[in-house]
Amino acid sequence: MTAPLHESRSAGSGRALPDTQQGMRRRNLARVMHAVSAEGSLSRAAIASRIGLTRASVSTLVEELIRTGLLEELGPERPGRVGRPGSALAVSGHGPAGIGAEVGVGHLAVCAVDLRGEIRARAVRRRSNRGRPAGPVMRELATLVRRVVTEAEREGLWPAGLAVAVPGLVGRDARTVMRAPNLDWTDTDLGPLLPTDIPLTVDNEANFGALAELWLGDDTPGDFLHVSAEIGIGAAIIVGGQLLRGTRGFAGELGHVPVRPDGPPCGCGGRGCLEQFAGEEAVCRAAGLEPGEGLVGLLAQHAEKGDARVRRALRDAGTALGIALTGAVNLLDPESVVLGGALAALSPWLLPSLEAELTDRTAGPACPVSVSRLGSEGPLLGAAHSVVRAVLDDPAVVAGRV
Repeated sequence: MTAPLHESRSAGSGRALPDTQQGMRRRNLARVMHAVSAEGSLSRAAIASRIGLTRASVSTLVEELIRTGLLEELGPERPGRVGRPGSALAVSGHGPAGIGAEVGVGHLAVCAVDLRGEIRARAVRRRSNRGRPAGPVMRELATLVRRVVTEAEREGLWPAGLAVAVPGLVGRDARTVMRAPNLDWTDTDLGPLLPTDIPLTVDNEANFGALAELWLGDDTPGDFLHVSAEIGIGAAIIVGGQLLRGTRGFAGELGHVPVRPDGPPCGCGGRGCLEQFAGEEAVCRAAGLEPGEGLVGLLAQHAEKGDARVRRALRDAGTALGIALTGAVNLLDPESVVLGGALAALSPWLLPSLEAELTDRTAGPACPVSVSRLGSEGPLLGAAHSVVRAVLDDPAVVAGRV
């Protein structure tokens, strides 16, 4: 499963399978899986109609997918259809599962998602990871992974792969954290540090958050800019339903776009970066609140009560976000901007000033801004679903496991 997981970094588009009879069979298995996954349940005849294959070909593919435990029979279709009722098929609730994990500055989280997209197990541990060496953090994360895997296995699932979201730049090898200023990690290969034999892939948390929005969001367009925040601020760009990574894979570092070149120093080495004005800790300082656990909830609570200083801090953060986003919108011309992570919870007080900046500064029509319903869950869900998508994209790889 290692190769499909690595390829899951390209927005679940699947690997380029060879144009051979075996490659065609694998592509058709994926087409069947995606068709059933998209509809919830389908008969063999309905699958054949949707993907343009003969019923005989579909029946052969379906039998293989049932045999490997990826599809299951639900029984006859509902009455009322003309002709002999077919047997409805659904993606199995047992078998492979995606294990997603998130390393946050203030928490660790792990979840297991089955092929139907349902969360079957999860574990969260709150603690500061700022300045902690990667080794102890990974050992602690591995403990949570084992707990989640054990719980998932009790429900008939097994881990198809482990995807880890981190708040930093990740190398093309999908394992090495090149730089994570808010964790103080540089050039750190997480593979040897994570004591688990589950195939591993690592990616930036904003990338996984954007993929979650693409796959799970409500009516999300194919082109959008996704912005999320914790201590830092990250962004990811989806173009034509694909994640835009850039030459080195580092695209989307919105938090380190300078909004005031003469502003305070940033952990990245620059000055006046967006994070220094709109990151959680920066907003708390401006609001006169002590940084600590549950910053977002604390800010929202004070803002709801009408705290003038907190509301002013959030308004100023929205202005800084709007300035940074204007450059991205003018350059990329996305269909929309989506606020996720902590920004989603604080959107009632951020949006007015953010949208005002976009309206005043954008060269073309103002870009619409929406709020993600996934909120802070986006990166974790995106990580787990990237593994699920890898299985759906190439289900033939599961045959070696069963």
